[in-house]
Amino acid sequence: MRTETPRQTQERLIGVLDKVSPGTELREAIDRILQVGSGALIVIGNVSDLRHIMSGGFNINTEFSAPRLFELAKMDGAVVLSQDLKTIHSSNVHLVPEASIPTHEAGMRHRTAERTARGHKNVFVIAISEKMNTVSIYVGEEHFTLENIPLVLAKADQALQTLSRYRARLEKEYGHLNTLEVEDMVTLRDVVKVMQRNEMVVRIASEVRFQVSELGKDGRLVSLQLNELMAGVEKLQRLLVKDYFMPRDDRLAEHVIQDLGNLSGDELMDDLVVARVMGYRSSAELMNKLVRARGYRMLSMIPQVPSNVVDKVVARFDNLKNIMRASPALLDEVDGVGERRALAIKEGLDRIAESIIMEGYL
Repeated sequence: MRTETPRQTQERLIGVLDKVSPGTELREAIDRILQVGSGALIVIGNVSDLRHIMSGGFNINTEFSAPRLFELAKMDGAVVLSQDLKTIHSSNVHLVPEASIPTHEAGMRHRTAERTARGHKNVFVIAISEKMNTVSIYVGEEHFTLENIPLVLAKADQALQTLSRYRARLEKEYGHLNTLEVEDMVTLRDVVKVMQRNEMVVRIASEVRFQVSELGKDGRLVSLQLNELMAGVEKLQRLLVKDYFMPRDDRLAEHVIQDLGNLSGDELMDDLVVARVMGYRSSAELMNKLVRARGYRMLSMIPQVPSNVVDKVVARFDNLKNIMRASPALLDEVDGVGERRALAIKEGLDRIAESIIMEGYL
């Protein structure tokens, strides 16, 4: 069974941030607690999963609202909210998580928060420090501190500028790869370089998405800019992997993308490591070996050619070079293509090749 990937962890954290972002009832309650300079311990999860560590307190079972949470948080114990944030189950609760659960925190409130989150998969815990005036959030093994909105906006703006530069460079890398594919001169090293750049763009975007979630309603403009910069990037990555990966041990393109996401920064920059993730028995000499695209990415550039038809064309002709050489009559023999679509594929590939060659001369 595959463990949670860094991207899946990031998505889980973003889901939590969405619940505490500006504009939400929970964030309003947190801001009220910070304004009066008091502390709080708030647990969000299924009460039946938490009952064995809950001691004392009061059963509230009332509808959740920011003013109610603010008032109940004035008591010493924890406030327990339902997972859907619709109900306040209990207040002034003494939590007794397993003492054997490791914690890096020093204060009692934060130690309890971390152990509770680590011991319960579908729970997240908010610890508000009255002395430090900070908000710490614990989700499983993860822990982060909410930052003020102007600082997050500044970080998001800087990240967007970086993402814009990397995206522009990625477009050039794909343009160079297009030329090499048409000339049938692609090496494994060329593919690895584009794969590295694409994954770097995806990772930067993931960081910006995290910041957008933290900004909530204040992050709409950042979100629009992010969506514009990332349009088509993940699709390009998937098609690039399908074009070049070696399907060993029942691995699919999705597994390759997942494994790329698991690489550390240093591993991602190592050509041989990336080549191995793509299924090649890598060596320095093999990096200069000529490889041929299957044709998924190039065929996707032709309008009105469904993905299932692309799959059948690739299965029939094996690689892009054979597809480009195929006559309309041969293309027509592929199930689901038909005479009109065969002509459209042939003319489309010819136009793409001509355009790529012309761009190379400019």
